[in-house]
Amino acid sequence: MKATQKNFARAARDAARTCHTFYFCGPDESGTWAAVKATVDLLPDPGERIELSGGDLRRDPVLLADEARSSSLFGDTRHILVRTQGDEAFDAVSNHLTAQGAACPVLIVATSATDKSRVAKLLEPRGDALVAMFYPPEPTETVSAVRQMGDAAGVRLAGNLAERIAAACLYDLRLAQSEVDKLALYLDASPQSPRAADAAALDAIGAASEEDGLNPIVNAVLAGDRARLDGEIARLRELSLNPVGVLLAVERRAAQLAQLAARLGRGNLRQFIAAESQARRIFFKEVRDIEVQLGIWRGDRLSRLIERLTALHRALIGNSQMAEVLLVQGLTDIALQAASAQRRKG
Repeated sequence: MKATQKNFARAARDAARTCHTFYFCGPDESGTWAAVKATVDLLPDPGERIELSGGDLRRDPVLLADEARSSSLFGDTRHILVRTQGDEAFDAVSNHLTAQGAACPVLIVATSATDKSRVAKLLEPRGDALVAMFYPPEPTETVSAVRQMGDAAGVRLAGNLAERIAAACLYDLRLAQSEVDKLALYLDASPQSPRAADAAALDAIGAASEEDGLNPIVNAVLAGDRARLDGEIARLRELSLNPVGVLLAVERRAAQLAQLAARLGRGNLRQFIAAESQARRIFFKEVRDIEVQLGIWRGDRLSRLIERLTALHRALIGNSQMAEVLLVQGLTDIALQAASAQRRKG
């Protein structure tokens, strides 16, 4: 079976009952991990989580089949989560599919792969497997998803609250879900006892974490503002912000710029940004920042930026002890490139 973010919610409900192998791929890491969580929540009895890497499975191609058919130490249920790159787990997945015996649920996350990968093509024709492909959502889609989160939690989001939450979270569904959950707790809301949220409530739950926001560092990096970036790096260290989380915020903005650049083509940048803001596809508080960044990151330069961010992401995952150092070096280099591009434009 195959699904995308548009029909995943419906497909996942059936797949959780009928499938034993799930393959999540595509460039939208936020959407992918939100789908993983949703799938685990839908499993009849997920039990203990066993985590494996693609490298583990490349070195031992029978490991996945063995683990999926093993019982836990105390005989409890389990599910397996595999984090992999590309097709490095192909042999292991092939062995898993041909092994005998009942298998526990296996969830494979390969955000660097697509539904055209060998693993995806192996799984897609099967009735006991689900391949789900996720692209970065449009801002309007994220806003709609935030409203649905609110409805599910019993929080009625009046006015532009859903837009505010989506924009503050840089259109990351995981972060947005966390904000909605905090609102529900603050308002003592539930599906059985819904409450209306207002701007004051959102300000109240966001006040403690406002300084932890990632927008300032994203804007400093992609606008080439070295003076601001130095202060943001100091704040990153002071608050012990997660390096991968910070990088994901930059990646999401780069993906947003890529979508905007594709629609802009050779048109007038300022008029285009104004029209996008009017259509509420860009949050009004971000108009100036995105206009500056889109003026810098276009065409080949934007493609190289996305490649650079992907490589940096892999480096952080592969060397967690040096993640902060690698992040600072990578973001500083990107900021220098942006500053250089700005000077050439001027």
